[in-house]
This record gives sequence, C-alpha cells and structure tokens, in this order.
Amino acid sequence: MDANDATDSPETLQARLLELRIEHRDLDEAINRMTTTPPEDELLLRRLKKRKLLIKDRVSALERLLDPDPDEYA
Repeated sequence: MDANDATDSPETLQARLLELRIEHRDLDEAINRMTTTPPEDELLLRRLKKRKLLIKDRVSALERLLDPDPDEYA
C-alpha cells in the first residue's frame, strides 16, 4: 500500500482500484495465453504471475480502506 493512500479521497482510491483491477485482468489474460502454449520465456511468466499477486494484494488493501469491515475489530 502506498503511504499516502490513507489520505487520498475515496474518489482517488476508487479510480486507483479500477486501474488495478483492469491491470489484474489483463495480466490474467496474458498468463492464460502464455500457458496454453509451451512458454518460451519461463522467467517472464513467473514475473507476470508475481505482478498479478502483488496487484491482488493491493486491490484487497484498497478495498479495506474504502469499505472497512466493522466486525473485524469487534
């Protein structure tokens, strides 16, 4: 999570969340295309998968900022 996310407006966070979801979907499609044929570049495939996981974590963090679970700390 970026240090200034907590101070960003909800609109800014929503926009960033949308960007990350689009990038995550695009990475998913690229990974699927690479795995249907024998990958020529295993390193690239691993990097794409790692980036996809990082984006997933980032999306989760932004979602928690935008809609915290009130029961989480009860």
